[in-house]
Amino acid sequence: MKRKRYVLFGVLALIVGGLALTASGCGGGGGGGSGTGGGETSKLPQSLGAGEGQLDIIAWAGYAEDGSTDPSVDWVTPFEQKTGCQVNVTVGNTSDEMVTLMKTGNFDGVSASGDATLRMIAGGDVAPVNVNLVPNYKDIFPALKDRPHNTVDGVHYGIPHGRGANLLMWRTDKVSPEPDSWSAVFDPNSPYKGKVTAYDSPIYIADAALYLSKTQPDLGITNPYELDDKQFTASVDLLKQQRQLIGEYWSDYTKEQAAFAGGNSVIGTTWQVITNLLEADKVPVKAILPKEGATGWSDTWMISSKAKHPNCMYRWMDWIVSPKVNAEVAEWFGEAPANAKSCAETADPKTCDIYHANDEDYFSHVAYWTTPQKDCLDDRGAVCKDYSEWTQAWTEIKG
Repeated sequence: MKRKRYVLFGVLALIVGGLALTASGCGGGGGGGSGTGGGETSKLPQSLGAGEGQLDIIAWAGYAEDGSTDPSVDWVTPFEQKTGCQVNVTVGNTSDEMVTLMKTGNFDGVSASGDATLRMIAGGDVAPVNVNLVPNYKDIFPALKDRPHNTVDGVHYGIPHGRGANLLMWRTDKVSPEPDSWSAVFDPNSPYKGKVTAYDSPIYIADAALYLSKTQPDLGITNPYELDDKQFTASVDLLKQQRQLIGEYWSDYTKEQAAFAGGNSVIGTTWQVITNLLEADKVPVKAILPKEGATGWSDTWMISSKAKHPNCMYRWMDWIVSPKVNAEVAEWFGEAPANAKSCAETADPKTCDIYHANDEDYFSHVAYWTTPQKDCLDDRGAVCKDYSEWTQAWTEIKG
């Protein structure tokens, strides 16, 4: 799906103070730097100073492992030993929670999905990043750079971490025939009523919109995150109809894993990592990218505009996307790595094939999560529903 660059209502002017703080905190001077656009280049750090000895980050579970979950899974401790930056990790369970936490100013950075990044930029909670100070950035897959959710008017607001698709999964011993379409979870006459599951977030409205873009072309949906009143109403109505089929929603992947293992859920949206875990436990499941395509995520490490330890945060961003570490994260979490060189570093040589890391045709059918805004960014103007309206509608959908 072709995506357009977002223009954020002049919010860049709102965060100049935060940028200046970050620039001075990193020990950088003025002057331009490549990789950014407009006047913001003069606000970027041009070099790194000494590490501050501490780093406070918000991360998705599995993104910053220190050996406490599994002694063999630890890329935090080596970072601490190398840099002297002691890492304190707060797990963010949802994008909404991450946005709220970043507003406190108590964290140096965050691993944000596309449904959170633009909110953080608009709120002045994150600062532009000088990608020249992140040496491993040069090896990031080109398709992950300069995306609407991590770059605004040519200014980079983070370092791509990894990506994946929201797939359709089912119990092969319970669901027949094999589905190839999202209609399997939207059909009001589904024989699996009460055992359908879906992702618990307002951003799930985009899944309904994407499905309608293929099945009801007269609605004119070209972007599942840019919905005018008619398109939005149709998507919400579809989800209200689907609500009668839902047994339970999930946001914690372990919850969905348990539901499929126990048979309480037999079909619904999922992540590849959940499928892998279930297959490892011998639960008969299968997951596909349906014929309509899917929504998905492309996560970005972002630095706080109020970072107290910006030098450590820059070092962390470079570390987490270095070939070996990025490979470890991708395999542990279950996603495609961002660094192209990571594919040669994975323990399982099939990892990048499993997650389609090198398959841009595959990801051309994935609409990455992006924060819905009022401005439709086409000739319709400011008539689209923004995220606050998505949130209100999601509450109504769930009842």
